[in-house]
Amino acid sequence: MKWLSDQKLNYLRAIVNDPDFSSTKYTFVKELARGGMGTVYLAEDRELNRLVAIKVLNTPEVTDDLRSRMIREAQIIARLEHPGIVPVHDVGTLPDGRIFYAMKFVRGSRLDEYAAQNPSLRDRLRKFQAACDAVAFAHAHGVIHRDLKPQNIMIGSFGEVLVLDWGVAKIKPQMNADEDRSEPHGTIIGTRDYMSPEQARGETRELDERADVYSLGAVLRFLLKDQPKVSKAADAICLKATAREKEGRYASASELSADIGRLLDAETVSAYRESVIEKAGRWISKNRFLVLLVLAYLLMRIFFIFTSRP
Repeated sequence: MKWLSDQKLNYLRAIVNDPDFSSTKYTFVKELARGGMGTVYLAEDRELNRLVAIKVLNTPEVTDDLRSRMIREAQIIARLEHPGIVPVHDVGTLPDGRIFYAMKFVRGSRLDEYAAQNPSLRDRLRKFQAACDAVAFAHAHGVIHRDLKPQNIMIGSFGEVLVLDWGVAKIKPQMNADEDRSEPHGTIIGTRDYMSPEQARGETRELDERADVYSLGAVLRFLLKDQPKVSKAADAICLKATAREKEGRYASASELSADIGRLLDAETVSAYRESVIEKAGRWISKNRFLVLLVLAYLLMRIFFIFTSRP
């Protein structure tokens, strides 16, 4: 008996695991990422001659519940037409019955990988603010993400910011009467280090936009943790976003984004009450050129006063 080498075994496993796109307009290229429910593959759209990302269910045993969840995820993303949310191009069924949907292929790196490249704090905050704006748009359309974390935020090759993986998103009950009954109370959904306390308690029916605000605050905490100098205002924003009780948090992702904008513009943020000295220092820092100009003028006046004496 001739034994197969590990290399050949791995090759055979890959062939078995690779999705069969033969009945579609897509050609398999490679696997990109694997999650709990689905795997994302890189594929070529033969009709439009472009690369796309395709998400396929992991299990070959396709139940009605899994099928509806995949279709629901595609529909949620499709309704969120925003520059910060990856658009869906197509949805279909593979020969083995598994649901798939095709979306824009984004070249770039995840936020955690991007942060490892040591960009400036200002750049990190700009990227974070863009993510907040995308989430705020989703909230305005009745969608709560429920799994925001650095791994689900992509920085594109041109610096664009995209929020990914809406697989466990929740549609607010007032937008969908059946949504509130679709998950039993007590179901814990999210990622441990980034989920809100109410998510950790399984309070699925009581979740609102402030659960995502908490997760965004945890992402902000991740972006600040390796910075040698973090202002009290930035720290206060982070603490307010991640308040244990949701009533103590920002009411919306838009409010969080607005405070980040004020921080970047060296203005007073709502999360932190400055002292008089801090206000003066911030004003001087913001108007540094004007202050230097006035000082230069005063020095020149003093010089002329002394040099003009007989």
